[in-house]
Amino acid sequence: MSRDLPPRELDEAPPSLAELRSIDREPQERDLRTLSPRAQEPRPERFSRDRLPEIQFRALLSCQDSRYLLSASEVRTMVDLGTFRVISRHDLAQHRYGGSLERADRDLENLLRQRLVRRGVFEGPEASPRELLTLTQSGHELLRSNGLVPENQAVYYGFTRRPDAHHDADLYRLYQKEAARIREQGGRNLRVILDHELRRDIQRDIARLPSEARQEIAAWHGLRVVGNKIPVPDLRIEYETRDGELGHVDLELVTEHYGARDALAKARAGFSLYTPHGEGGRLRRLLGARGMTPEILSL
Repeated sequence: MSRDLPPRELDEAPPSLAELRSIDREPQERDLRTLSPRAQEPRPERFSRDRLPEIQFRALLSCQDSRYLLSASEVRTMVDLGTFRVISRHDLAQHRYGGSLERADRDLENLLRQRLVRRGVFEGPEASPRELLTLTQSGHELLRSNGLVPENQAVYYGFTRRPDAHHDADLYRLYQKEAARIREQGGRNLRVILDHELRRDIQRDIARLPSEARQEIAAWHGLRVVGNKIPVPDLRIEYETRDGELGHVDLELVTEHYGARDALAKARAGFSLYTPHGEGGRLRRLLGARGMTPEILSL
């Protein structure tokens, strides 16, 4: 079960990243076809978490019969996209590139050109377009085959249904806000678990155990039974506490599309509730009418 595995810092480069091989020490980008045979010969280059931000040259990674030129920042962007499935271009630039759209677009251009990332424009709030990003299947296979994410970290690719795309993309921003709170309290080694993974594990246990075991199954996964169901959060963050213990927080992004019953179930499940800007008042009134006053945070 995933919750029994040790967490790993999302921003931390996995040890296998050390196996990336440098083929071009020049800071400028170069097409693989223009490299001489000697330049294409890989030479071992050890990557570490401390050195990754300073590396400017590109590295060669292989997947099946294809080879790709990637920088350390591009690899990290792919890991973020694989972890959260969908991220908006704006949020990626804000949190991965320190607010620089220019730097983000430079990396994205290379990833899109090599067909490791897909870009889609979705109609956003008030009919304003929103640019969203996801891994392709090739990008997913590249991360997995090169061991660029821990084995216990689920990796996703492809856009979900259009109504869910914006909600899923906002989870990246939700993670950033909650991760800052966790780190302020001394938490470290954060790991992301999306609802897809939790729901899969719960359904597996329900299928092999009698219905009377529902309470026990929920407890195994650190959840509660509410109305004979096991509500699953949008996002779980596992982390190591200041005292070295394993903790977690379950987060739910409650939007205007949530009905009263769904919102109430999420609150009774003990999830930390976030809402988009302007939605907090509606949720407080909705839950307050039912005698609940949970803390509601703004995204």
